Amino acid sequence: MNRIALYAASLFVALPLCVPALAQYSAPPNTGTSFKDTSMLHAPAGTRVAIIEFEDLECPACAHAFPIVRGAVAHYKIPLLHHDFPLKMHIWSLDAAITARYMQDKISPEAAADYRRAVFANQTAIASKEDLQNFTQHYFQSHGREMPFVVDPTGQFAREVHADYELGERVGLTQTPTIFVVTPKHWTQVTDVNQLYQTIDTALAETPAPAAHNNVRRASKPQR
Repeated sequence: MNRIALYAASLFVALPLCVPALAQYSAPPNTGTSFKDTSMLHAPAGTRVAIIEFEDLECPACAHAFPIVRGAVAHYKIPLLHHDFPLKMHIWSLDAAITARYMQDKISPEAAADYRRAVFANQTAIASKEDLQNFTQHYFQSHGREMPFVVDPTGQFAREVHADYELGERVGLTQTPTIFVVTPKHWTQVTDVNQLYQTIDTALAETPAPAAHNNVRRASKPQR
């Protein structure tokens, strides 16, 4: 796994820094960054509001945002469009993202989300690739699963992560996490995750639900 992860990491260019957790707390609410290409920042077809999130598993601010974002998704029952954005400055973030993609594709999205949650919860105890490997092996064992000898033999999951990274580059990300609340026509960057619910409320208020179709058939007139 490490050999493949290192190959994938070589594809990445220099990236902006992860925003420390304390900076995340003190940031002014929803002061948007100037982005390069925002054409993908919209809700999926038929959806009033969604969340788009770019995440780094080694980023402390991402660990803080993770339960808040997932809580908002469950509360409002809205889609989450999640993307990995592992920063080059982080030692093991790419490897963790590849493992999460393996779990998503080979086990289930729920298993992948639980692995991400566990990584964030143990983030401060993971200081190296070896620490991550040991943590992941224990995680698999504790969940009654056998960890494959090579997680990504074909490079499929590294390519998936790299595709997310390229998307973030196209948008012009400057930090992780980068979170957007999007509607079919508008987007708002949430720079203070504590303002997420308020931002969603505003987006819902500004995006009316589509009118229900009138499926009531008119009664036919009786024939004379």
